[in-house]
Amino acid sequence: MGLDLSDKSTPSKAPFYGIVPENASTPIGTVILPVTFGTPGNYRTELIKFELASFESSYHAILGRPALAKFMAAPHYVYLLLKMPGRTGVLTFRGNLQKSFQCEKEAITYASTNLLPHTARELLVAAQQFSASGMEIPTKKANRSAPKPPDNVGVKVIQLQDDDSSKIALIGTRLTDK
Repeated sequence: MGLDLSDKSTPSKAPFYGIVPENASTPIGTVILPVTFGTPGNYRTELIKFELASFESSYHAILGRPALAKFMAAPHYVYLLLKMPGRTGVLTFRGNLQKSFQCEKEAITYASTNLLPHTARELLVAAQQFSASGMEIPTKKANRSAPKPPDNVGVKVIQLQDDDSSKIALIGTRLTDK
């Protein structure tokens, strides 16, 4: 974004995932910055923690769930709409569908040109060979904690699911009025 945050950042070693497909990235640090939405008459400011990344992206900043929760924001992704409480009323922000589409295309182009590290590539090949070997997925084990009726009480067994015999309910036939 063109900001010099070297004196305000703190070290970070926790990797994050999902930004670059099939690749983890370790941030170069974290920084807490004030973020303001709105106009001078109706605004909202919160301090948000950002992870500083050393790779190119089509986004300048990504506000995740913790940031949206701090602002008490309600996003509607289909309509590109964000609402949050302000000082004097509700703040409403509308996105630009064409700009959003352009950013998404840039992100896909970047992700497709970004090469995986050599070790990750080997891991991917090994995983594909393992899945192609035809190993069977084990079937579901029987439920060991299924309810068992006492011997001296009459019980009616009710099958809850036709295809799963472990899904049953037991009802006593000699119940009191209570």
